[in-house]
Amino acid sequence: MKLFKSLKSLKTTVLAASLVLSSPFVMADIHFLVPGGPGGGWDTTARGVGEGLVKSGIEDNASFQNMSGGGGGRAIAYLIESGTKKGDILMVNSTPIVLRALTGRIPYSYRDLTPVASMIADYGAFVVRNDSPFKTWQDVVKSIKEDPSSVKVAGGSARGSMDHLVAAQAVKAAGIDGRRLRYIPYDAGGKAKAGLLSGEVNLLSTGLSEALEVANGGQARILAVTSGGPLPDYPEIPTLKSLGYDMEFVNWRGFFAAPNLPAEKLAEYTKKLRKLQSTPEWEVVRARNGWLNLFQEKEQFIKSLEAQEAQLKVVMEELGFIRTLQ
Repeated sequence: MKLFKSLKSLKTTVLAASLVLSSPFVMADIHFLVPGGPGGGWDTTARGVGEGLVKSGIEDNASFQNMSGGGGGRAIAYLIESGTKKGDILMVNSTPIVLRALTGRIPYSYRDLTPVASMIADYGAFVVRNDSPFKTWQDVVKSIKEDPSSVKVAGGSARGSMDHLVAAQAVKAAGIDGRRLRYIPYDAGGKAKAGLLSGEVNLLSTGLSEALEVANGGQARILAVTSGGPLPDYPEIPTLKSLGYDMEFVNWRGFFAAPNLPAEKLAEYTKKLRKLQSTPEWEVVRARNGWLNLFQEKEQFIKSLEAQEAQLKVVMEELGFIRTLQ
């Protein structure tokens, strides 16, 4: 009996440790590939889903691997090259996989992978340091109108990518040419947040979950979010629409697998992610990050990706991020 208890205790310790390990394939039932650095929306989502799967008992353990580079292209190439040879790998991604393919920044698109399921919706958010002279979003708009170069806006992605696009659309709704926005790109959300807190930039354009992390830490304030209506979990945060600006934006996040994924493995992943959405453990993760559930299985997910691709192509052409082909 003592031996059994010792083994059980050891197993519990190993499982708990493997949930937070970032080294790939360490005794993991499922391995999450994150195409950016720590602290960004992809990282938060992968670790949140892994946490939910393990704490709910759907998976025994999970591991995580951050692989920055090439605007997410390095991780996509790795997943394509690895295929299913290295076990169960799910890569997290979001709207940027569509944006960066449109701009040609990466030579791949979602069509080169197996879309498994979308999982959540996350809104854009605009954040300043606590000591910022900008007390409201209207203060930001006023300063940009007076001198666009005076407001440096950080994002955890390259020029023309999602954080840039959302900020450009937001100022456009205020009557400002989005192409005049002074955007400072960082490699993933963690570095962008550091840039804001160090004073390198005046404003951070990011996802709501990352914004909440830095705001709840007492270091920053959220001026506005891009939801169409008040957030159920955070009704005190103003929306751009409530401030009189006709702009809203929602960013999906979901998971992709290797292009040669067997049908039975796809069904297994889908079943586990669907089951997770109805657990109390997932509800804790979801509410903590201000996410909305947006579960879509493969076929519905692909239709949403195709629709978003067509919509974003028009917006990016209007803002000059891509050229209209004649």
